[in-house]
Amino acid sequence: MVDQERGPEGHLVVGPTCRIPLAELRWRFSRSGGPGGQHANTSDTRVEVVFDVAGSPSLGPGQRQRLLERLGPEVRALAGDARSQARNRALALDRLRARLAGALVRSPPRRPTRPTEASRRRRLEAKARRAQTKRLRRPPPD
Repeated sequence: MVDQERGPEGHLVVGPTCRIPLAELRWRFSRSGGPGGQHANTSDTRVEVVFDVAGSPSLGPGQRQRLLERLGPEVRALAGDARSQARNRALALDRLRARLAGALVRSPPRRPTRPTEASRRRRLEAKARRAQTKRLRRPPPD
């Protein structure tokens, strides 16, 4: 089955150049907290998925370095919102994908710019208006 979260051959598709085999993910299941009656007390529906960034063979060196800098050696995603374990698994995979994709985004380098003459003038006019407001709030001299 091919869908947004799992590509062919059981991969988590993070981006166009990043695919993680589902076999590299560690899963843990536990009981969800909060109210829910007998069902919540007997079902291990809370899901935690862990991805080992440092030991993953499916990442390129640049991707690994970026993820290690931004997220650390292990990335965790939790889901206990839904009543079923299957839905929580899907939610955990979505959250893991979102965290990995967000950390892999390269922001363009900032090019420093100089303020324009008009922006300098507006800034000084705003400062003058603020100073005038404060002067008017002072008590009159004796």
